[in-house]
Amino acid sequence: MKHNNISIFVTHVGCPHMCAFCNQHTITGNSEIPHAEDVQRICSKALEQITDPQETEIAFFGGSFTAVPREYMLELLQAASEFVGEGKFKGIRISTRPDYIDKSVLDILKECGVTSIELGAQSLCDEVLDANERGHSEKDVIDASLLIKSYGFELGLQMMVGLYKSSEDRELYTAKRIIDIEPKTVRIYPVVVLEGTKLAELFKKGEYKLMPFETVAALCAKMLKMFYGAGIDVIKLGLHSSELVEKSIVAGYYHPAFSEIVQSRLFLEAIKSEITDNKENIIEIAVNRRSYSVAAGHKKSNINALKELGVDCRMITDDSLSRQEIKINGEIINVFKIT
Repeated sequence: MKHNNISIFVTHVGCPHMCAFCNQHTITGNSEIPHAEDVQRICSKALEQITDPQETEIAFFGGSFTAVPREYMLELLQAASEFVGEGKFKGIRISTRPDYIDKSVLDILKECGVTSIELGAQSLCDEVLDANERGHSEKDVIDASLLIKSYGFELGLQMMVGLYKSSEDRELYTAKRIIDIEPKTVRIYPVVVLEGTKLAELFKKGEYKLMPFETVAALCAKMLKMFYGAGIDVIKLGLHSSELVEKSIVAGYYHPAFSEIVQSRLFLEAIKSEITDNKENIIEIAVNRRSYSVAAGHKKSNINALKELGVDCRMITDDSLSRQEIKINGEIINVFKIT
């Protein structure tokens, strides 16, 4: 799930309108837009500090990058392109809307060294997109995705779980449609209702009722297995921790350890499936040391859940295992694999 970016936030410059869930200034913590000199300063400093620049992309996030004024977009891209190449960064990643992708803009992005394009799909159900004032359709997402892939860019899709008018079935439909598109990467963002948004108004009026946290966590766990099973890398799960975000939350599924909570569910499911017929009340579970806290569960929730089943587990580390594997009684199980 790890992905290296030098993130530069462009905030709302390129957004044609405000979606129902969006307060980008709160999410990014930025109100001033970056310029060429800012890009150069950020990239120069990062290049001095990062040991593996060829595994890292310069990433323009926060707004709809291809919808910004063309001169400004070129200013940022040209400044960033100076730091791409041998001995420098791998390339440039941008985030934008599906309805602001066409051949002319892709020609420019290709020429300026852009390697990856992420589309904020959020949902692939037209009813959900309309209700949340996205301003584009499911077809727009599919058409833009296919065009991006035809140019040879790495495609990423972003989805938002728990939006107004969504449901468990609609979330799973979106996940299945994303798999059909075959992006390289996916980001899963559970909804966070921020002050100053249309969703906040709907929530306060009682018109927008959120699914329970456990339901959304279980959905995300199921989709995580679906994406990995389809060979799609999930590079982000949950919203990044921010003091500004925490102060502005009205409702939703924000948790600083959301990703760990979701992944821990998969580890617990895998462990429980292997101990069903186990006659011993003490079992040894081996995990990669980097997955130890996730396997044990947030605040040792998995270990405690197993104790409630009458099973004491001894967790040890074994770095010959991948971060997605556990070993119980000599058997290796991939916890993200659909069985």
